[in-house]
Amino acid sequence: MTDWNTLIREVLAGEWRDPDTGQTAKVPFETIRIDDSLDGAAPDLVAPLKIGRRIAVVSDINTHDAMGKRVARELKALGAVDEVVLPGDTHCDEPTIARVQDLTRHADGVVAVGSGSLSDTCKFATFKDGRKYACFATASSMNGYAASTASVTLNSGYKTSLPAHAPRGIFIDLQVCADAPIRLSAAGLGDSLCRPTAQIDWWASHRLFDTFYSSTPYKLVADDEPRMIAAAADLAKHGVAANGHLQRVLTLCGFGVCFTGVSHHGSMGEHQVSHWIDMFAGKNHPGTTHGQQVGVASLAMARLQRELLSLDRPPKIRPTRIVEAEFVSRYGEGIGRMCYAEARKKAFDAEGAAAFNGKLERLWPELRHELQAFLMDPVEMKAALGAAGGPVTATELGLPVELWRQSMKHARDVRNRWSFLDLADDADLLDDFLARDPQ
Repeated sequence: MTDWNTLIREVLAGEWRDPDTGQTAKVPFETIRIDDSLDGAAPDLVAPLKIGRRIAVVSDINTHDAMGKRVARELKALGAVDEVVLPGDTHCDEPTIARVQDLTRHADGVVAVGSGSLSDTCKFATFKDGRKYACFATASSMNGYAASTASVTLNSGYKTSLPAHAPRGIFIDLQVCADAPIRLSAAGLGDSLCRPTAQIDWWASHRLFDTFYSSTPYKLVADDEPRMIAAAADLAKHGVAANGHLQRVLTLCGFGVCFTGVSHHGSMGEHQVSHWIDMFAGKNHPGTTHGQQVGVASLAMARLQRELLSLDRPPKIRPTRIVEAEFVSRYGEGIGRMCYAEARKKAFDAEGAAAFNGKLERLWPELRHELQAFLMDPVEMKAALGAAGGPVTATELGLPVELWRQSMKHARDVRNRWSFLDLADDADLLDDFLARDPQ
């Protein structure tokens, strides 16, 4: 049996040191356990966390059968347990957060049993009222279990990452995760494949705009990422070990947020595309998960970045075309003005565009070389994602081609994070790329 926890234990104990800086960092977890099976272990895992004498176990109709009722039954050995089962298709939005707060109001602490949306809902609900919380993962679908932020859809429809708190304990039963639908494991792989595209966007932003950058999150996953990719095909076979490699990367990626205080290492242009789809696809949304969308967007971003970095001379941008009325027309009054406010922060006027072009011209030979070192072959990425059973094109996602092109074109609107989408669009190269790129 593989010990999945060695590096994780070192980080939790404050013993892991950045190989370049020698620095350590504390992460806000008391314990994390990844094991082939955790059947019967819930009381021993939760008791040391001291999350309260009365515990609410929150699952949904899918995760309740997979693990929720088992955890609730086992935790009755510790005291009173309130079982809360949410309906299917749980979304982490303000009404659902408020509902979880209400349904668990009599409990001292909360144990979430689920994956992305349910975990974030319980995370933010307990953060708002100051209660302790722990999580049992039911799928290898995303990297947010170990993040201290929550992805929340506001009442306005705007989706954003909000400060929250980390779970006291994270418990991952690999057999349960392996038994989950293949699409969920493939979604986790898709969420992880953004590493090279996010790193390129973040490093370029750092070099061009002096934004904060840290290599520590990438060093944490450096040894595990190749193993995860090599095991991708076994995810489609419900492989326990393949889910172990994936969960290691997902957990360590979550640590990156704790080390740096930001999510940039795993959320740049490709994540903005996914957020745009969730916010604006409306009735055309195919019901795909965040990770599935990120996977397809990461492939497209990798192709775009590779194409731009193949240029001997840098792209030359013009002033950003940004009109508030167009944002309102595109997105509606409230959210349109919010997006405009975000987009305006990184928009270039004529003077700013000229200064940027001058800096990019000076840096391009060196910057291009630096960024090419982060590239992962899009063909390799596509092969891994396809082997895992994930969609690799917008068509396979179930998105109309025109809607996909809009998501790539306008994703820059949703967040003040500069990416190669901004570079390509301001250089009048994005539309041509989208017309040629396989979708």
